[in-house]
Amino acid sequence: MTSTPATAVDLPGWRHVYSGKVRDLYVPSTDQAPKTPEASEAPEASEADGGAPADGAMLIVASDRVSAFDHVLEPGIHGKGAVLTQLSRWWFDQLAVPDHRVAETGALPPVPADVSERAMIVRSLDMFPVECVVRGYLSGSGWKEYQTTQSVCGVALPAGLADGDRLPTPIYTPAYKAPLGEHDENITFERTVELVGADAAEALRDLSLSVYARAAAVAESHGVILADTKFEFGRDTSGEIVLADEVLTSDSSRYWDAAEYAAGRRGVSFDKQIVRDWLAANWDGSGVPPRLPHEIVERTAARYRELFELLTSTPAPRD
Repeated sequence: MTSTPATAVDLPGWRHVYSGKVRDLYVPSTDQAPKTPEASEAPEASEADGGAPADGAMLIVASDRVSAFDHVLEPGIHGKGAVLTQLSRWWFDQLAVPDHRVAETGALPPVPADVSERAMIVRSLDMFPVECVVRGYLSGSGWKEYQTTQSVCGVALPAGLADGDRLPTPIYTPAYKAPLGEHDENITFERTVELVGADAAEALRDLSLSVYARAAAVAESHGVILADTKFEFGRDTSGEIVLADEVLTSDSSRYWDAAEYAAGRRGVSFDKQIVRDWLAANWDGSGVPPRLPHEIVERTAARYRELFELLTSTPAPRD
């Protein structure tokens, strides 16, 4: 069972409707959208859809909370919400695909200044119950599965691969978005067809592979390897498939230092792997996780900022 996210703050002009592990969702306070289903019924990963009517304006606010092994940890990583939100915005601008952002207009409440760097106004979508994972390198849960089956999510791979190897070609390995409190489940493409239909499943696969290829090339030009990532998509009221949620952040992706990789030091990452490694070494998985030491928090925050600056060539947001 997951830990309960911290209570969201009140924002003038906006009504809180849902909190995931790390983000809080709001609708305009004059909006009559129904409240979100109970947390046990709402998909945790569908933070782009918090119960507002389709295409209704929503405010996604990224907190500094950090999660690992299905628990929200204490303390948070200072500055994380701003860095990841700004990175999502930057990536949305690089990608030639429709996304869920909405321009601020006089018809909407202003975004409060104290959350503006970590907030995006978006439209609510009919979200697909699938995390669209693309892997260009063999690592993480994919590596564990490969050792047993020589495949990942039903995709057969060549024999003799090692942890961190670049794959002959990127592979699409979707996951079913489980309800809050349950683990997401890696699934085959055929299972995706059963969940969303053949046409949508093919469109999600093709879009995911295309966006990954573009993003991986951009990252490589900045000295960074995009080892794998996950995308989330939804349909708007016209039926168009739209890229939603966060995109290509340090929390939704595995980024490696290309120079370190070339030198044989694989997996030197720009994400919360520092947190995962410390927690795995200092917690047996039972009860409440221990508090993160100051050093772990600072190192993780620094890695988030470093990735942002490498990719965007601009200073990272600060606390």
